[in-house]
Amino acid sequence: MPRLVLHIDRLVLHGVERADAAGVADALQEQLGALLAAGGSPLAAQGNTHALQAGRIRLPHDAGAAALGHAVATRIAGDPAAGTGTTKGAPP
Repeated sequence: MPRLVLHIDRLVLHGVERADAAGVADALQEQLGALLAAGGSPLAAQGNTHALQAGRIRLPHDAGAAALGHAVATRIAGDPAAGTGTTKGAPP
């Protein structure tokens, strides 16, 4: 099995309260780990990529930090089951 190393140098979250940032980051890490461990993510086949963008993600107003982190992870991992992923740049 190939080894995948993912380093997130900077996570930019527009419109997120500073108090929620750690919760978003924790959920993002958890969900990305699960998606990549499950295999089938186009992200693993990209090779060296300098930047990924999740694009605009819409959630209900009352969605918490964990929901946002999971949505961002799903989008950047290109989870085929979610139908919202992208392999390069911002999604359509």
